[in-house]
Amino acid sequence: MAASRSAPPVESLGELAARHGLTVSGARPSLGAYIGQLWSRRHFITAFATARLTAQYSQAKLGQVWQLMTPLLNAAVYYFIFGVLLKTSHHVPDFVPFLVTGVFIWTFTANSVMSGTRAVSGNIGLVRALHFPRAALPIALALQQLQQLLFSLGALAVILMGFGQFPKASWLLAVPALLLQAVFNTGLSMVMARIAARTPDIAQLMPFLLRTWMYASGVMFSISTVLKGKDLPHVVAVALQCNPAAVYIDLMRFALIDSFTSAQLPPHVWAVALGWAVLFGAGGFLYFWKAEEQYGRG
Repeated sequence: MAASRSAPPVESLGELAARHGLTVSGARPSLGAYIGQLWSRRHFITAFATARLTAQYSQAKLGQVWQLMTPLLNAAVYYFIFGVLLKTSHHVPDFVPFLVTGVFIWTFTANSVMSGTRAVSGNIGLVRALHFPRAALPIALALQQLQQLLFSLGALAVILMGFGQFPKASWLLAVPALLLQAVFNTGLSMVMARIAARTPDIAQLMPFLLRTWMYASGVMFSISTVLKGKDLPHVVAVALQCNPAAVYIDLMRFALIDSFTSAQLPPHVWAVALGWAVLFGAGGFLYFWKAEEQYGRG
């Protein structure tokens, strides 16, 4: 009886692909490689942000003037409601500089969040047609909002000087405050980009969530004044004071407005601002990178 011969082992498709150096299309690269890809495309990110900023109001007759008009009109509405009707201005020195600074800084965060929700879904053709690290999109859109804020700061400075707040050494503190806020905003934008890529309806819900967040961030009133004399649970008071939007707004007010003193800042405010920036900057980036291979599919 002839000895039976065993069949040669069947090579799996994965082993066959590996033997010939093939890799999965659209597979997520390692974290180090991903950061390297983003760095190599830094010129694309800045050019994309600048192009979006230039095109944003291209159809409007006033063009880029709306970059200044939008926050100023919001500030005018809030001044009428909170300063005139509700008389909040009676409890806040230098109310107009206080309000305008809060509106400009809040708008930076709110617009970064909203642009993040549209980062992937709003550029789906680009995502499906070209291979590039998808984090370039929310980063570019957050950079666009930073560029818009920097463009608007000239108007803010004029308003501040018109109400007696002239440049001084403390204005230099605005630089690290804005840098920390920009990192926080970018990380939050990446978080929202991943969530909205899977659940597009979140973009419809965000205006309501942002409005609630704005009212809890002391844009139109002083949180320290509101908390004074109130018998609120300690955890609520801490949550209001350490609210990241409120922290960055307060730091800018402290830098730019004479009457806004360190007594109105929450304890360890710079450490809190740094903590939020690191948490969302690094955490948001990792959260977005984890789903890199899923964007543009389905």
